[in-house]
Amino acid sequence: MSAAPLVGYSSSSSEDEDEAKAGAQAQPGAGSCPRAQSPLPSQRLPVPDSVLHMFLGTEEGPEDDSAKHGGRVRTFPHERGNWATHVYVPYEAKEEFLDLLDMLLPCAQTYVPRLVRMEAFHLSLSQSVVLRHHWILPFVQALKDRVASFQGFFFIANRVKIYTNQEKTRTFVGLEVTSGHAQFLDLVSEVDRVMEEFDLTTFYQDPSFHISLAWCVGDARLQLEGQCLRELQTIVDEFEDSEMVLRVHAEQVRCKSGHKFFSMPLK
Repeated sequence: MSAAPLVGYSSSSSEDEDEAKAGAQAQPGAGSCPRAQSPLPSQRLPVPDSVLHMFLGTEEGPEDDSAKHGGRVRTFPHERGNWATHVYVPYEAKEEFLDLLDMLLPCAQTYVPRLVRMEAFHLSLSQSVVLRHHWILPFVQALKDRVASFQGFFFIANRVKIYTNQEKTRTFVGLEVTSGHAQFLDLVSEVDRVMEEFDLTTFYQDPSFHISLAWCVGDARLQLEGQCLRELQTIVDEFEDSEMVLRVHAEQVRCKSGHKFFSMPLK
């Protein structure tokens, strides 16, 4: 069994290289004319703190520091004014779900000790794409218009499956949707229309909608598939009231762009 491609954790969107090149300064002796040297050094007045902090948080995204994210590396580098953007259905984990996860994770860690629990849970409706800062609000409004008529729905995610991102630099243990797939496809169809309007990458052709439970750096499919996968599925199947625990109501679509979140309730 081969691992399914990860839904929504990687991006194949092109990067705006022209902006980076435009920001490069010409180096003396590299074809540029040297400036005449001023006989006296210019005096610079100190910039007030109020000015220095005036534009914080307007277009700058977080600095790239993999040490702060468990060794994860961005699939596209951060550039000024570019915001990583992701559309998904959030899942608010209840106590019973966390109890199940407390049984699944130690089992998986006997095969891959470096696995760690996800901090939040969701089901992706898009790949991670790059939006320019000034397009965030128009993009979100277009999403709201597209999903405004959608009804909330129930789905079941109870099949354990192993996923990797496209670069195979991260591996995920997830619960795949086994009921409600058609409704997710309908949502993705509308999200894809918005992506096309903004000339962004659409979703995968044959998506496997799922809730990621745990992740690790590297490709750990060999260790997790086979015996480990069978043991994890047995835990799910034998968990008390698992059908009710893993039957979830999709109530909203959410968009995360940089550090901003936008919620769109379903009817």
